[in-house]
Amino acid sequence: MNKVKVLITDDSIFMRKLLSDLLEKHPEIEVIATAKNGKEAIEKIKEYSPDVITLDVEMPQMNGLQALEVIMREHPVPTIMLSSTTTEGSLNTIIAMEQGAVDFVAKPSGAISLDIHKVKEELIEKILLASRSNISLFNQPIKKEKEILSSQSFYSKIDLLEKAGKRDAVVCIGTSTGGPRALQTLLTALPKSFPAPLFIVQHMPKHFTKSLANRLNSICEITVVEAVHNQKVEKGTAYIAPGDFHMEVIKHAGSLFIHLHEAPPIRGHRPSVDTLFRSIGNLETYQKIAVILTGMGNDGTAGLKQLKENGKTETVALAESEESCIVYGMPRAAIHSGMVDEVHHLKDMSKRINQYILS
Repeated sequence: MNKVKVLITDDSIFMRKLLSDLLEKHPEIEVIATAKNGKEAIEKIKEYSPDVITLDVEMPQMNGLQALEVIMREHPVPTIMLSSTTTEGSLNTIIAMEQGAVDFVAKPSGAISLDIHKVKEELIEKILLASRSNISLFNQPIKKEKEILSSQSFYSKIDLLEKAGKRDAVVCIGTSTGGPRALQTLLTALPKSFPAPLFIVQHMPKHFTKSLANRLNSICEITVVEAVHNQKVEKGTAYIAPGDFHMEVIKHAGSLFIHLHEAPPIRGHRPSVDTLFRSIGNLETYQKIAVILTGMGNDGTAGLKQLKENGKTETVALAESEESCIVYGMPRAAIHSGMVDEVHHLKDMSKRINQYILS
């Protein structure tokens, strides 16, 4: 069996040693080289041709963001960012994933985390996943599309929704690995006047979800926020579930409200897409659009089944196509369940949502 060849990049000699020792113990991973900054990493990519790179966000001479830009342009390689949980570190991590990083792992206790073993399993899982990810997408620029689809072949489900009567609409989205980049593509294409709220679960730890919301809010026409408990829902706003909290949507006195709680993780996830989708399924008299984007695992499939069972004529389920997914796990699981109505390339997803909402 061929091992996954990894290049470790960190300005701390202690971290390079700790990470090397941690990864070398895994039977499927081989650390082929280390680098002390981004410049050296670029040189060693040419020399060693790694399958995956771990790249520290904050380094002298050439930091992780600067190095990633060059790597994605000149020598695209699946990259896992290692980040501190500071505001600056989390924001830079979000930007890194926009620029092509597959995923990230938060250092448990700052730049020099002697307790890095706490995230050992997460790091190994993401390195192995990155080695199998869709590398052809990494160096493609994110395109902002505004044009509404004109193909008449897609309108059968819209006709069905129209027969059910014109209703207020809600959009719920689930995503994981590759999600920040996918969300940027989708949300930046929605108009400021978008007449429905959007509820988003992105698998991501606390601190990072706020940075993700702030980053998306700065580049989108719609409003994007990290959800707050008991917050009243407004149209034209996207609500991102905060890390380590499940998010549900409830109806009270004719309005929708955000409900956050810390119930146990569902199959390892909190927030859980299943939890969000199930709560959306309990809302009556709403047109519902459920979207499953790139990500590993099958979170969202069980919730989608319940959502569809509760409102077959008022719910449409969309899944991202394998062609545009960084990781085709969550969409594939949903499609295989038989609950997905349509499969679309990411670049077409926002146009399709607009068709449903504005029909």
